[in-house]
Amino acid sequence: MNSTAAPIPFGRSMLREHRHVCAFFSSAVEEYDALLPFVCDGINCGQRAFHVLPAQHREDHLNRLRNAGIDVENTMKSRQLEVALPEDTYLKAGRFNQDAMLALVQETLKEGTALGFPLTRMVAHAEMVLDDWKSGNEFVEYEMRLNEFLPNYDDPVICTYDANLLTAPFAVDILRTHPVVIVGNILIENSFFTRPQDFIREVQSRTGPSQPYRA
Repeated sequence: MNSTAAPIPFGRSMLREHRHVCAFFSSAVEEYDALLPFVCDGINCGQRAFHVLPAQHREDHLNRLRNAGIDVENTMKSRQLEVALPEDTYLKAGRFNQDAMLALVQETLKEGTALGFPLTRMVAHAEMVLDDWKSGNEFVEYEMRLNEFLPNYDDPVICTYDANLLTAPFAVDILRTHPVVIVGNILIENSFFTRPQDFIREVQSRTGPSQPYRA
């Protein structure tokens, strides 16, 4: 990452060197209390917002942006704001594929630059892509592999999770893949972050489930 990149206000703190963030929320109110100021700040600064969330939450999401003062129609027309669905991203090939998604994230960040935006703030919900142990293992490996190339970008990538949909084992694995985390709506350095090589080796060694990631 460019060492001269300006810090970004987020979660009552600042995003600095590490910009791959894990955020667990137990309610929409908690989630938007943390994320809405971050999203609006980026748009008001002329940066791009790229969001991924389930179709059933799309209109509520756009209405919350409108109520916060964002001109949703014009920002979407200019592509400063883009709201994609899991079917357009994580499940584009019909099921989750980590290599395809890693490529898509990089394409999205590069596209923001090509469109003339100084930065892309990416916020993505992903828990809906998991349906079995195999896809869970593949997904946490994907989350860790993001750390291989995201340091080359200034763009923040916020991986957002509905804590009500996660089992404890999966939540712990997700926590271990992010260098910074939102806890109680406060951004902190993640002491549970695991060295990528060690974590990926561990995940790839799993041959079968002791219990499913999701009930």
